[in-house]
Amino acid sequence: MASILLLFFIFVSTLSTASAQQRHTNISSTIIGIGSSLKPNSINSSWFSPSGFYTLGFFPQGDGFRIGISVAGTVVWTANRDQPPVSGNVTLLFSAESGFILQSGAQGQNIQDVFPDAGVAAASAFLFDSGNFMINNSNGQTIWESFQHPTDTLLPTQQLQAGNQLVSSISESDKSPGIFRLSMQTDGNLVQYPVGVPGVAQYAYYSSNTYGQGDNVTLNLDRDGHVYLLNATGFNIKDIFKSRGTDPIRSMLRIDSDGIFRLYLYNLTHTGNWSVLESSTENKCLPMGICGVNSYCVLNDMEASCKCLPGFSYVSPQNQSSGCKKDFPTLESCKGDRGNIEIQQVPNTEWEVNTYSDLQNPLKENCEQACMQDCNCDVAFFGEGRCRLQKLPLRFGRRNMDDDSNQLALVKVRRSMSGDEGIQPKRHRKGREISQGILIASGSIVAFGFLVLTLLGMLMHRYHKRAYKRIPKNEHAVLREEVGPQSFRYEELETVTDGFKEEIGRGAFGTVYKGLIPNTHRVVAVKKLEKVLEEGEREFQTEMKVIGKTHHKNLVQLLGYCNEGSNRLLVYEFMSNGSLADVLFSPEKRPCFLERMEIARNIAKGILYLHEECETQIIHCDIKPENILLDELRCPKISDFGLAKLLKKEQTKTFTGIRGTRGYVAPEWHRNLPVTVKADIYSFGIMLLEITCCRKNVDYSAGEDERVLVECIYDRFMGNEINKLITDIDEVDKKHIDRMIKVGVWCTLDEPSLRPSMKKVVLMLEGTVDIPMPPPPASFLTSI
Repeated sequence: MASILLLFFIFVSTLSTASAQQRHTNISSTIIGIGSSLKPNSINSSWFSPSGFYTLGFFPQGDGFRIGISVAGTVVWTANRDQPPVSGNVTLLFSAESGFILQSGAQGQNIQDVFPDAGVAAASAFLFDSGNFMINNSNGQTIWESFQHPTDTLLPTQQLQAGNQLVSSISESDKSPGIFRLSMQTDGNLVQYPVGVPGVAQYAYYSSNTYGQGDNVTLNLDRDGHVYLLNATGFNIKDIFKSRGTDPIRSMLRIDSDGIFRLYLYNLTHTGNWSVLESSTENKCLPMGICGVNSYCVLNDMEASCKCLPGFSYVSPQNQSSGCKKDFPTLESCKGDRGNIEIQQVPNTEWEVNTYSDLQNPLKENCEQACMQDCNCDVAFFGEGRCRLQKLPLRFGRRNMDDDSNQLALVKVRRSMSGDEGIQPKRHRKGREISQGILIASGSIVAFGFLVLTLLGMLMHRYHKRAYKRIPKNEHAVLREEVGPQSFRYEELETVTDGFKEEIGRGAFGTVYKGLIPNTHRVVAVKKLEKVLEEGEREFQTEMKVIGKTHHKNLVQLLGYCNEGSNRLLVYEFMSNGSLADVLFSPEKRPCFLERMEIARNIAKGILYLHEECETQIIHCDIKPENILLDELRCPKISDFGLAKLLKKEQTKTFTGIRGTRGYVAPEWHRNLPVTVKADIYSFGIMLLEITCCRKNVDYSAGEDERVLVECIYDRFMGNEINKLITDIDEVDKKHIDRMIKVGVWCTLDEPSLRPSMKKVVLMLEGTVDIPMPPPPASFLTSI
């Protein structure tokens, strides 16, 4: 009898605790105690609220599972949505030692903390009929609740607090973070932006226009479907969606994957699905970024579709919102080959403004000519008395709903590229009306000239073949630097390196050996590639010759190569002081701050040469300290430029095959977006911060809040605590440190278009131009 009374007392006490937590709502809850567990694909895969309307547990995504809260079959909250789904061989366990933890396998290995903020202090949990999941400690205090951590949905009685946001999912079936956000700003404004851009007016595509209403405005959803904004005093400052509910209903407010937030109702007196009652807009092309880069949104019967720029095609035809890529090679030398370039027009479109030149009051023909003559120009926007020149990629494009708009996008493409719907070719037909007689005569002259050139070429080839003598196996090798990289036989390089005897370095693609040219006594570095190309023999030779023609004091010179059978070897000038990583991360070799500044400036000049001054533009794809070599005077030189691209298996068949080194790879590689020189800018920014602080970007020996350099340096900089990251801060003027950090943060912004060009980087590092305060990194934007 005593034991029964004891059990009854424990049961009543637990219920009282749950009741106390939500006394203001008077909503019952399901109690989840220590030792409770769930498994996917089993009867015990979910916990139910008392009414059974809400569930907490596993739901399928792709080939795996996620944990979330669902209502009437619709997921309204997702745990750890920025991590991949888990396999079916997992258990969600509520333990006294670890709180809520995901375990895998028979041994019960912990793989994921489901509610990290709760931690080991969790003692009990409750799933309420409001859809709120609450975790308490042993004192009955709430330490975590889902209502305070919304994902893409608000439920009745839930508030979106100032400074918080909802982030859309990728799709209805994929609850990973999407590309749109609804932000309840601390200035009182409810605003929608694309993810990854600053919270400024330029990128807002919806606003409640309640700016200045206080710093503690909340977005609220009542049980009857009334959506409104309250200020700190509890005064309704604006109705977003007015209440229309009469019958017993359930409601939810969700930002959908298409960037529009909608009020959904579920009538409890009728069977059926969720129905849309209100939405933030009916224009499905309004959300900025609904179409990917280099494409624009067009409404067809009120449905959004994405169109590519002329001369472009979809990155993924099955997913038109993935953006568009060029169907023609990069216009490498527009000044010397203008005959192959033409302008095509895209009328009545709006795009993100990111122009580098703005001409006032030109004629359309002048605007076209300005873009044709500027090799940096990819598109010119003509209208409203202005001509604005811009580089690719273009973002946030959509057809202007105003048919009277005379805005034109003038796109520079190779001649004969076909236009898309609504695109008007620039070339006039009269240029094609050449008489047949002139064509025949011209063709005859060209054919005769081609025959003469062929005969001359054969004679010259025979002459050079006789004149050119291969380096004997056991004689002196000679490097002819003035004619570009020289082709070697494998045996010759084997002799130069004394049988590949002295290894001086090892990288992702091969091993580097020290060699000596006997005749000149010049020391060289011979890189023996260990990953053989499966295709692209002609591309390999062509690219080697292109890279061999690059001459800059901050690039390691490629002297020769071997392309014989399965052997691929490269001959470089020898760099006696090793890599930047060798000296930067070794306290006894570390350069002083001023020397590090000079090293950073020289590296930037080398990358600028690759991006803008080469005959053929080269995107390095793997900028990192290990690929920066130092000569006898510690002058930095970039090595391995272009090689990651050459050696990537099947790289010609993928649009954004990830290249580079983890920790230095730009975010756009992971987003299936076209990759530009801005990928190198990001990698350089990471390395610049490493040069500034003399530590690696990721340091597991550092404290948890300083483990990732690019994530903590902005916080330390803004809080005047940069001395925690830079040991020699007292040896140099603070303005030099500020300059290096600001440039590094600008370069590592998540959005490529916000990163500066390498020319601008060089000017900023030299102190030639002022450096504005950079916006917060992406990790800070998520909390706006």
